[in-house]
Amino acid sequence: MITPQARPLLPLVLPAVGVGVLSSLVLLVVSAVAERLFRLVWNTLPAALGVAGGSPWWTIGVLTAAGALAGLVLWKVPSGPDPATESLVGPPLPVRVLPGVTLGAVVTLAGGISLGPENPITAINVALAFALGPRLVPGVPGAAFSGFAAAGTIGALFGTPVAAALILSESAAGPAGRPLWDRLFGPLIAAGAGATTTVAVANPSLAIPLPAYTAPTPMDAAGAAVVATVACALGLVVVTLFPAAYKLFRLVPHPVARLAAAGLLLGVLGAIGGRITLFKGLDQMKELVAGHHTAAGLLLILVVKLVAVLVAASAAFVGGRIFPVVFAGVALGLLVHALLPAVPAAVAVSSAVLGLVLAVTQQGWLSLFTAAVVVTDPALIPVLCLAVLPAWLLVSGRPAMVVQESPPPPAKGGSSRPDGGTGDEGGRP
Repeated sequence: MITPQARPLLPLVLPAVGVGVLSSLVLLVVSAVAERLFRLVWNTLPAALGVAGGSPWWTIGVLTAAGALAGLVLWKVPSGPDPATESLVGPPLPVRVLPGVTLGAVVTLAGGISLGPENPITAINVALAFALGPRLVPGVPGAAFSGFAAAGTIGALFGTPVAAALILSESAAGPAGRPLWDRLFGPLIAAGAGATTTVAVANPSLAIPLPAYTAPTPMDAAGAAVVATVACALGLVVVTLFPAAYKLFRLVPHPVARLAAAGLLLGVLGAIGGRITLFKGLDQMKELVAGHHTAAGLLLILVVKLVAVLVAASAAFVGGRIFPVVFAGVALGLLVHALLPAVPAAVAVSSAVLGLVLAVTQQGWLSLFTAAVVVTDPALIPVLCLAVLPAWLLVSGRPAMVVQESPPPPAKGGSSRPDGGTGDEGGRP
């Protein structure tokens, strides 16, 4: 019943399911810890002290303290490579740096830093799967376990395995000459297991409530293409400024001083833009849609959020850029609709999310998928498929929002890596 070509895929099923479930559990546990700390810092403590949790001074104080704490973790706890130089899915980290990565992610999520959990959670799961998987299942190579963990984490983050399949289809991972579905077989199982676990436990949703979109029209397609291109150009401004901001923050060499200063700046931005501009942005974008904001208010929120993402990412806070950029895309789409009511809100928001995510990630499938799940209307899919084309022409060949840092020369008798590693732990170059 099973062909010789399909037979090697069978041993991947159970390891992929196990890695997918564990990847989701790691995400849920870290998120739960961060959520408890968030409630303590932003709700319980200010209420006990008789201070409004959303007051400007509390915001500035908490963000500054979060920056100092993140810097202390970076200084005293091995945390791996600089987060600004890491993409969503990278080579496995050594296991010994995972406590530092985890602590940094919790500080980011609970402290109100404008970054998401996607990068650190993916790094943690990939490292654990690469280190432990081949020992438990010797017949499956470590690279396969890394792929399972990346896919399982992406599936858990988005609540569906489709996102993982689309992201992995853009990579060159997997044996050369193998059919695409053979290469995606194990990762897709892991993604499905991760997504199912997350949905069963937490039931997350990226969708935001917008007026229903009826049917695509040529005018809507043209408007979507313009909005997506403008959003992409705006995102490219942030991407272009990223290396310069990175170098600017490195003028302060000590991590505690650097991240405390960045936290202070983020606190000032949060005081200006309001509490809605803090955190990773998934819950806040639903608040944004439910609120009644003027065009000027939406413009302020958009600018503050993009500057906050630029500051947080370039200063080396542990976190990902995708989710906060999605929030910025929602703000931009609502702004377009407020200025040009003829452009339907669903078209404007989904196209803006598409353009900004595309500029930051350089991944067309991921950008399309994210736009489609934020505004869940099947009638938008043809419009988005057309809108992505001019935006892709604008972004093609440009760098993503990752600093390409050249490795320092090896130190005599010691490590050349900032985390103290030698480069041979866990197979990471």
